[in-house]
Amino acid sequence: MERFTISLDDELARDFDAFIAARGLANRSEAVRDLIRSCLEAERQAASGGHCVASLSYVYNHHSRELAERLAEHQHAHHDLTVATLHVHLDHENCLESVVLQGPTAAVRELAGRLTGEPGVRHGALNVVSVDKTERHTHAPYAPGRQPHVHLKPRY
Repeated sequence: MERFTISLDDELARDFDAFIAARGLANRSEAVRDLIRSCLEAERQAASGGHCVASLSYVYNHHSRELAERLAEHQHAHHDLTVATLHVHLDHENCLESVVLQGPTAAVRELAGRLTGEPGVRHGALNVVSVDKTERHTHAPYAPGRQPHVHLKPRY
């Protein structure tokens, strides 16, 4: 493990410690590691044409004219990217959906933009993690019923 030292002015150090406490992180080192990973991941995604797994969450009013149907149509039209959807009723009008996506990063981002860009969708947030795909394989070559599959290994 490599060590390095940084200097912060007093106000920035206080704000950083408040950030650490609010996030429930163990210490400054863990917080800095998380920030570095996040920054590197954002840079990699911006430059990468690779694959990802992602979680998209958004809130919408289910009384909005045909909005639920349009959202479902987007997901069905991109069934190759859509892994699962969780639908939660927040109150009499509002629903929260969380959609797990995987596939080419550009395609996942495009679908997320289409879903959150629908009129009536609010509070959309996308969390993307770059992954490396393994070769198709089976875990037990002679196990009956085992289908070849790939693993998605998160980077970092």
